[in-house]
Amino acid sequence: MTSRERFLAACACQPLERPPVWLMRQAGRYLPEYREMKAKHGFLGMVRTPELAAEVTLQPVRRFALDAAILFSDILVIPEALGQPYRFRDEGGIAMEFTIGSRGDIDRLAPADSVPSRVAYVAETLRALKSELGGRKALLGFGGSPWTLAAYMVEGGSSEDFARIKGLFYADRPAFETLLEKLAAALIAYFRMQIEAGADAIQIFDSWGGVVAGDDYEAASLQWIRRIVAALPVGFPVILFGKGTAAHARAQAAAGLRVLSVDWTANLAAVSEKVNARREGRPVSVAVQGNLDPVLLNTTPEIVRRETIRLLESMRGTPGHIFNLGHGILPDAKLACVESLVDAVSSWNRDTGP
Repeated sequence: MTSRERFLAACACQPLERPPVWLMRQAGRYLPEYREMKAKHGFLGMVRTPELAAEVTLQPVRRFALDAAILFSDILVIPEALGQPYRFRDEGGIAMEFTIGSRGDIDRLAPADSVPSRVAYVAETLRALKSELGGRKALLGFGGSPWTLAAYMVEGGSSEDFARIKGLFYADRPAFETLLEKLAAALIAYFRMQIEAGADAIQIFDSWGGVVAGDDYEAASLQWIRRIVAALPVGFPVILFGKGTAAHARAQAAAGLRVLSVDWTANLAAVSEKVNARREGRPVSVAVQGNLDPVLLNTTPEIVRRETIRLLESMRGTPGHIFNLGHGILPDAKLACVESLVDAVSSWNRDTGP
């Protein structure tokens, strides 16, 4: 079985001898080869240059026995394609070139159907990766959720309290919905482009879904994700990672998603049982992904192996598990710890254990 076949089988909740493994932000600052390229070309230069983006995407799968490669890009290429560029602040965090502060600002954004042509470099990168991987590894595309992208656009960048986007949601719902409708339409066009270029699955990052008041998650975020999933090919694997949204897992699973990616604060086996109603004897139909605490990769290989095995054992007998972290790799993660994690998953067997 190839890594790609293993990944797609896990998405379909088929029994496997071991889960596939990949890691959020696996192409990033913890890799010396990545730091060298970033110093030479800059982050945005790498994102916008297909040959560089493809090279960065491949760096971790060359170094580690991962089952999937995820496109090296950024969720903010969508606001940029709509006419709102961004940059990284010297002191850290993201700054948009301007802030969406009125209905007029929303109306001045570019049409959603213009997005594919404005991010054609992403499709070119995916096509190059598809050819390079040769069907051996799964190739993942991704994008941000409409709510998460809107948060950056309305806040003007990184935020601590999300007061502006919440204010728009509560005080001017028509303007909020106009913005989210435009973002959803842009993402549908963007994801269709990624699928046509060769992506085997799409991950939607609802990174700020957890800041929404519980009763408002449906209106602020989930309804727009549901709209996107419904517009993609039937049965195509869509993964949702929502940080801090485990309380909404059942509603997320009902949105047509194939995989829920769970942060490290939740019990992964309990989430799987909850969304699949296993107590009622129903088969597992929604896979789960995760959810090792990324901080563990800053400790020792021995600790990482122990905790990786513990998570694997908690999911023994449950089909539909993709091993991953509960958030992205931290910049100071140790290479030996990443190697220990991947080796532990690769050598584990559902019948015999580690």
